[in-house]
Amino acid sequence: MSSNSKKQPALGRGLSALLQNSDTDITSMSGATVGSVSMIEIHLIEANPFNPRTHFEKDALEELRKSILTHGIIQPLTVRKLGRDRYQLISGERRFRASQLAGLKEVPTYIRIANDQTMLEMALVENIQREDLNAIEVAISYERLIDECKLTQEQLSEKVAKSRSHIANHIRLLKLPASIQAGVRDQVITMGHARALLSISDEEEQLIAYQQIIDDSLSVRAVEQLVKPTTSTPAPKAKTEKVGLNSSEQVFTSFLSDKLGAKVSIDKSETGKGKVVVHFSSETELNRVMALLKK
Repeated sequence: MSSNSKKQPALGRGLSALLQNSDTDITSMSGATVGSVSMIEIHLIEANPFNPRTHFEKDALEELRKSILTHGIIQPLTVRKLGRDRYQLISGERRFRASQLAGLKEVPTYIRIANDQTMLEMALVENIQREDLNAIEVAISYERLIDECKLTQEQLSEKVAKSRSHIANHIRLLKLPASIQAGVRDQVITMGHARALLSISDEEEQLIAYQQIIDDSLSVRAVEQLVKPTTSTPAPKAKTEKVGLNSSEQVFTSFLSDKLGAKVSIDKSETGKGKVVVHFSSETELNRVMALLKK
């Protein structure tokens, strides 16, 4: 497969695949009050289709379930109002799922009204900042914010309080084959391993190196050595010491400089080799010197 072909991410879906109507924004004010924290029956809330997190660890959810049973929900969920007695999560899906496991009938929620585009941006930014997403999920979130929310990397950098290089390094991971992206997502390899594999231009060679990382339990440093180009860079030539010009050479440079109307210098080494250099400060001056030399 050509390394130039566009790689498909290991997970994640576009906005158009999730929405039947991208202009949806039902602002009915019935029921709970928009802009307040209210107790809402949990069965009235539907999951957020924009959430970049697709994997929820069972052990972590179980711990959160026990915490909710003991202490309740400390931080309210954030939902948007879809209509009469219908709500959709903007953020807090872990708390939502753990509350379902705990058998809660209602949960505290902060209610907002947002159209789908605004909701997507809010959900992605909130999750990037608050949730422990893996590097691929973060990369997909960054890419979706740029592509679907029409953000520049500079704007995204400000929204998520991350450097542009941090954002770019994550997005580059999506150029890797889907199986390697899945390996990062599932913690088979680290982001450091994946970044090292990006140094390989051929996809098949990337996959071979990826399998070698797994088979030999290679460290990131070992992978960096593995993918380093085999051709050695030739050592730079030793500089030769320049020598001064004798009187006749000095006279010649002055004569040529006057003749051409430009600075002329001679670089000469101890071996007698060297070059005559005609200096110019613009293309116009170069053309003038060339015209004089042609006469």
